[in-house]
Amino acid sequence: MFALMQSTRTQSLHLFTDPPTGLKAVVAIHSEQLGPAMGGCRYLPYADDESAMTDAIRLAQGMSYKAALAGLPLGGGKAVIMRNPHVENRAALFEAFGRFIDTLQGRFIIAVDSGTSTLDMDCIAQSTPHVTSTTACGDPSPHAAMGVFAGICATTSFRLGSDDLQGLRVAVQGLGNVGYALAEQLHAAGADLLVSDLDPGRVRLAVEQFDAKPVTNDALLSTPCDIFAPCGVGPVLNGQSVMQLRCAAVAGAANNQLTTLQVADQLESRGILYAPDYVINAGGLIYVALTHRGEDLGTITAHLARIPSRLTEVFGHAQAQKRSPARVAQMLAERLLYG
Repeated sequence: MFALMQSTRTQSLHLFTDPPTGLKAVVAIHSEQLGPAMGGCRYLPYADDESAMTDAIRLAQGMSYKAALAGLPLGGGKAVIMRNPHVENRAALFEAFGRFIDTLQGRFIIAVDSGTSTLDMDCIAQSTPHVTSTTACGDPSPHAAMGVFAGICATTSFRLGSDDLQGLRVAVQGLGNVGYALAEQLHAAGADLLVSDLDPGRVRLAVEQFDAKPVTNDALLSTPCDIFAPCGVGPVLNGQSVMQLRCAAVAGAANNQLTTLQVADQLESRGILYAPDYVINAGGLIYVALTHRGEDLGTITAHLARIPSRLTEVFGHAQAQKRSPARVAQMLAERLLYG
């Protein structure tokens, strides 16, 4: 684990347990160079402790890059709670976690993420002020989707010559809070949707509301489309899956879409434009960060509107340097973090 921390320049890793509630949690703080670390809290089942710690470290690194490229005075962190199938008191578990977050004395500000809700953040807020995404702050998912939608428009403009989505085939993989909100916006813009999700109920709803075409998760990767939008959990793009893609660009809401940077090079060699995840999906972080700071909705919306220009800047540098946008985005983020 120290090797992974060193290779990602992760600053610290914190492990917490609370036997009365069954809490087993990890907090990774990647960087505080630009400000206190902020990141979401995942509440998911993990195969083992190492998987949970690895996920936290890699996600924390992405949050540092995301905050830096979004122009936020924040570092990156991530919290992971290992989900037990039998939890007697969920509220007590999150309150206990809040007590542990408070011991970090503001070095880490926690927010909602996969598997958690604004109500869970309310429980954490009983024990610490270093939390956002509470019911009073509001759900960041619609704003995250808004940023990704704007990023998809910028991606199609750069790759296909127009930001008009009318009639474009967009494959949305994952219909969680952000993925579903994104599908709604894409449908309103006239896109033809292909959708998949592990929850068949979410798929049925998208079919009914957005006239989407259901596709199995396995088949979606190889289904011809203009834009492939990964919006689920975990890395979906690896050496094998990239070779199945039949799209012009990849642009979605998921974090850590690439297993390695070499996969980004594969996309580049195949002529598939890749929108770096921590650039295009910064809308959620922008919303929770500025809400936590007390900014109004107008300021937040104006900040969200910068996502397409930042993405276009990355694409332009990548084209000029004949490199993957993923490598360019990492270079730009690390220049801001480390000089």
